[in-house]
Amino acid sequence: MEIIETSDFKRAFKKLPKDIQRLYDIQKKRFRENWWDSRLHIKKVRSLPYALSFRITRRYRVFFYFQNTETAIFFEIDHCKDIYR
Repeated sequence: MEIIETSDFKRAFKKLPKDIQRLYDIQKKRFRENWWDSRLHIKKVRSLPYALSFRITRRYRVFFYFQNTETAIFFEIDHCKDIYR
């Protein structure tokens, strides 16, 4: 699975605490190997019909969508209180 991170995603990622960045790397590896891994807790995003999200922790999420069957676009990463506004 190819993962493309948008420039907005990369900017938001740099602002995250270091421990969350490390956990993201673990979850990204799981996503790349098997995006249906239950440890990712993937869900549809109600406000964006084309988007899905997965957990980094209980409070941090990554929003993404599929460009095609082999490419995922990660476009948002943040604390859930900020991301669902």
